[in-house]
Amino acid sequence: MRRMIALAAAAMLIGSAAHAERIVMITHTQGTDPFWPVVEKGARDAAKALGIQFEYNYAPSGDMADMAKLIEAAVATNPDGLVVSLPDPAALGNAIRKAAAAGIPVITINSGLEQSRAVGAILHVGQPERLAGKAAGERAKKEGAKKALCLNQEAFNTALVERCEGYFEALGQKLNMIDVSNDVAQIRTRTAAALQADPTIDALLATGPHVCEAAAAAVKAVGAKVHLACFDLSQGVMKLIKEGQVAFTIDQQQRLQGYLPIVFLHLYNTGAGLLPGADIPSGPGFVDAKNADKVLALAGVDR
Repeated sequence: MRRMIALAAAAMLIGSAAHAERIVMITHTQGTDPFWPVVEKGARDAAKALGIQFEYNYAPSGDMADMAKLIEAAVATNPDGLVVSLPDPAALGNAIRKAAAAGIPVITINSGLEQSRAVGAILHVGQPERLAGKAAGERAKKEGAKKALCLNQEAFNTALVERCEGYFEALGQKLNMIDVSNDVAQIRTRTAAALQADPTIDALLATGPHVCEAAAAAVKAVGAKVHLACFDLSQGVMKLIKEGQVAFTIDQQQRLQGYLPIVFLHLYNTGAGLLPGADIPSGPGFVDAKNADKVLALAGVDR
């Protein structure tokens, strides 16, 4: 951690260099997930501090082929660096390899820790997803979870699948996961239907903040008593934790997933290829009723 802080400080000092850098960030999202605006804000803040020209793109369709095309289009403009989420290495790998072959440094974020180097990235910033899921499962088990269901909003996303797999590994149960889509109305409907179809389900894991909020609404509508655990932060999730409707959420510090890659790419470009000595694990960290107020204050989320 000290090395990471020192590298970031060095990048700030180098920030006055004359070269006008341009960094492009491309992430997977359909524009419905409150997670990504925080990532984008972190990246923009870092770029502003360092005097870097920053561009952010995503495919509104949520289709991986469209995301790959965005990466290829960015490579064609020869930026000084790329920041790319990696939910589907098979679909996105070739586009990222083209960037690396063209001499463009790529840092992957969020999803794809284990596959990052294989597709040509120089660094990954994100949490180990299976480990995070396992931590959630261990805690849920201690808190009384017996029969669980995992709600996955992006069936193609290897990171979300790993969260679910780790969760069930810790519970000692066979994977029980459904695709709830990224549409909030569909999430509520499919979650409610699953609870009604199997009243013995007493635990849910929601793999995104909007999924968490929609799942809580479904649980309330059905009248079920369910241990609800979630991933990531939003104002709504924090409110649900304080109200006792959500047991805990796992924070992977999405602001840092946006901020740090910009700093590290700048340092790499202007500081003789310097990088942290290892990938940066931005999570997992538990947020529950005991620390929700402190986390809200630090995150700057309006209460």
